[in-house]
Amino acid sequence: MSSRNSALVPFIMEHQDNIYRLAYSYVHNKDDALDVVQESIYKAMKTKSPLQDSSAIKSWFYRIVVHTALDLLKKRKRVQPIEDEQLHAIMDESEDHYSDVDMTRSLEQLPDKYRIVVVLRYFEDLKIEEVAEVLHENVNTVKTRLYHALRLLRIEMSQPS
Repeated sequence: MSSRNSALVPFIMEHQDNIYRLAYSYVHNKDDALDVVQESIYKAMKTKSPLQDSSAIKSWFYRIVVHTALDLLKKRKRVQPIEDEQLHAIMDESEDHYSDVDMTRSLEQLPDKYRIVVVLRYFEDLKIEEVAEVLHENVNTVKTRLYHALRLLRIEMSQPS
């Protein structure tokens, strides 16, 4: 087993809920999210190039998950809106979930490019630089999107239901 694979397995086991949630945030479907996770693990395991910095495994693997989810969406050419029942079912399945339903609903209202920056930064606890690496974006682009996303969330959360 390569050194990357020996680090990858414990990482996946420790972060499986976060990995699933990241995939789900793109595909909005339990089965598709599981497919994305499985395909991402397969892609990571078959990669031959060594991981230069073992501390970068999180951003490296999250990038694989994001691209795999985007590939699935392109292949199927569909985006499914999330239903409240599906959201509650997913949230109830895990101890580590977004506790504020209003926040979750507000997040779902954001355009994908803003939502994923917020999810990666605040829910997956990535640094701005790691978010930029995962999304293959400039750090300043990520900062701008994060600023706009937080401003939109503030507006959305301040409006009465």
